[in-house]
Amino acid sequence: MGIPLAWVLARRRFPGRALVRALVTLPMVLPPVVGGIALLYAFGRNGFAGRVLYDLTGWRLVFTTGGAILAETFVAMPFLVVTAEAAFRSMDRRAEDAAATLGASPAYRFRRVTFPAVAPALAAGGALTWARALGEFGATITFAGNLPGATQTTPLLAYLDIESGHEATALALSLVLLTVSLLVLVALRDRWLGNS
Repeated sequence: MGIPLAWVLARRRFPGRALVRALVTLPMVLPPVVGGIALLYAFGRNGFAGRVLYDLTGWRLVFTTGGAILAETFVAMPFLVVTAEAAFRSMDRRAEDAAATLGASPAYRFRRVTFPAVAPALAAGGALTWARALGEFGATITFAGNLPGATQTTPLLAYLDIESGHEATALALSLVLLTVSLLVLVALRDRWLGNS
């Protein structure tokens, strides 16, 4: 979802583009609990989208694994969109133009010219998105709950452990999350700063 959206924002002019960009990046500055409440009122059983989804399919997202995925996607996807949009905007488009003059279709040009040129940025954006989703707490607990085996994520489990007096387990889980996050940042450092 994020890559096509980033491509459209980078390459197409349309009325309301600034509003779409603002809505896409809003979760980066919105408190996660507020994002969870927004998801609850949009996709809850009585929410405008949730009611339609339930009436058409019988599916519900609140307090389900799908809901946890939706909450984490909502909070983390802006990191991919912002990174990918910048890559699409800044790439040299002469190779795409040359491929077009040689008769390459738009899909072929994207697959063989554009995608390889922006792949490192897409990988960096994907890693940032994954790392942000890994640590998501507020929107997930508000929209999906903390159901063991269904919606309980590592940050939620660490919080529950610290609240119930299992400090050692909470510390171990926190150290795992810290280590993973640090490894992602170290791996991306060369992408951002070169090999310094």
